[in-house]
Amino acid sequence: MSTLATSNQHANSQVAQVGWNREQMAHRCAQDIEEGSYVNLGIGIPEKVAQYVPDGREVIYHTENGLLGMGNSPSADELDPDLINAGKKPVTAIPGAAYFHHGDSFAMIRGNHIDVCVLGAMQVSEKGDLANWSTGAADAIPAVGGAMDLVAGVKTIYIITQHTTKTGDAKILAECSFPLTGQKVVNRIYTDLCVIDVTNKGLALIELAPGISFDYVQARTGVELLNATEQLDAKGFDNSSVNSSREVQS
Repeated sequence: MSTLATSNQHANSQVAQVGWNREQMAHRCAQDIEEGSYVNLGIGIPEKVAQYVPDGREVIYHTENGLLGMGNSPSADELDPDLINAGKKPVTAIPGAAYFHHGDSFAMIRGNHIDVCVLGAMQVSEKGDLANWSTGAADAIPAVGGAMDLVAGVKTIYIITQHTTKTGDAKILAECSFPLTGQKVVNRIYTDLCVIDVTNKGLALIELAPGISFDYVQARTGVELLNATEQLDAKGFDNSSVNSSREVQS
């Protein structure tokens, strides 16, 4: 083995994970989904949230293509190729589940009948604006899709995202530079470094991942954060000011 290869192998072995991994991000978000909630989960890390909702807590999952009462991923014996979620992944249905036309599914969304939606993000602004469908590049996908309806009609919007891009650019900014999915729609942001609430006073950092400091997060954020960890923990934060400017569209 060459000296260079040996050196690179040693360097890689010394790289420690910083903050939460994808599973831990999903687990942290799942703790905040309340008993009896009707929940829609986006594609990617948000899909993992259902695995970590505490045992005994009843949560009903909705998918845009027409299923209320979505269950876990099927085993090989349970697999039904006609039973998929909006991301085209196979799912199961719990006892009492209902199937319906996607038009009725979107009526549930637009009619404010879904309590929580968990989505990914490309960018989030300090006002709670969300950009999660396009970079604006010429070869980007041509339309926003159902995310626009979800952020306008669901009562609470949680975002799970890496704190920065792969190149280290901040994803939490004063203003989004990418095309918006919705304005003033985000309530809470879960990243690999922390949990942030969108409030009418600004972005309040309410919880840090283990081993992460406020200054470390601030240096990787494109807008000034309020440090709410000094006085209150995640469960004690006063949510009365959380994104109070948001108006759910009916």
